[in-house]
Amino acid sequence: MAAGIEKYVGRSAEIIYQDSKGRFTKRRISVYSVRDGRVRVLDWEKRSFRTLRADRILSALPVIGRVG
Repeated sequence: MAAGIEKYVGRSAEIIYQDSKGRFTKRRISVYSVRDGRVRVLDWEKRSFRTLRADRILSALPVIGRVG
């Protein structure tokens, strides 16, 4: 998935992410930038910016319609 996340820059997506402890989470995010294997996002649930590792994003789908 790491190679495909760039297409979501400036868009919202729902992702499946595997954290450093091997846990899987589903997150709704807005993607701001992708650089050097890092993805800068706004995590809607946590209401804060996060930097995620691109290689840990297992899937992504666009969010259609209103957020929130």
